[in-house]
Amino acid sequence: MTAACSNETAQGGASGTKAGGSSQADPATSEVPDGSQEEEEPPADPALAALVNKTHPLQNSYAPDDLVAIEVPTIFQNSEVNQLRKGAAEALKELFAGAEKDGYKLYARSGYRSYETQQALFADYVSREGEGAANRYSARAGQSEHQTGLAMDVTSDSVSKGLTEQFGETEEGRWLAENAHLYGFIIRYPKGREDITGYIYEPWHIRYLGNELATKVFESGLTYEEYLSGNEAS
Repeated sequence: MTAACSNETAQGGASGTKAGGSSQADPATSEVPDGSQEEEEPPADPALAALVNKTHPLQNSYAPDDLVAIEVPTIFQNSEVNQLRKGAAEALKELFAGAEKDGYKLYARSGYRSYETQQALFADYVSREGEGAANRYSARAGQSEHQTGLAMDVTSDSVSKGLTEQFGETEEGRWLAENAHLYGFIIRYPKGREDITGYIYEPWHIRYLGNELATKVFESGLTYEEYLSGNEAS
């Protein structure tokens, strides 16, 4: 199973029609959900810790105001998906350099995606495989972390630069899982936790939280949803 970044969208920058209605959360204004973070120092930028998922969507008008072009090897010539928020972009560059130092070559496949791009992408998957299947591996518009500018899909030559669960079994994928937190990222959708995250295992999808929070989530062994709610891993 592949991810929510299709070749068509990444290459062509597909657009969609903006949906009406309001959403529940905006990382620029929303607070971190109650739970394990209550007694901790809040991040300098609360948006870094914002929970975005099927029950905590973004406003359809939200777009980060500090997007920059990433400076790492990429797959597509689409300027939109080759962006992240400034801090995340700098951290990604350091992560890729760290991987290269250890002998691993990584590629950035899909970063920031606008509400409209995600809307078109999800609709494409629904037309191909049906809504039920699409909802397991692709986010609806407003529910994607990619819209925050803090998420990146990462791949390698060992999986033909694609997005597949097999990436998690490669040397590059294992390195990423073991070291991403050192650069401020987490594997957002871990194996066997679809009932919690709402999405299938995605060893390629990393989310920037900043070094301190990412390390705490990594060391907890929890999904981000569980970490924020203070639940124990089952």
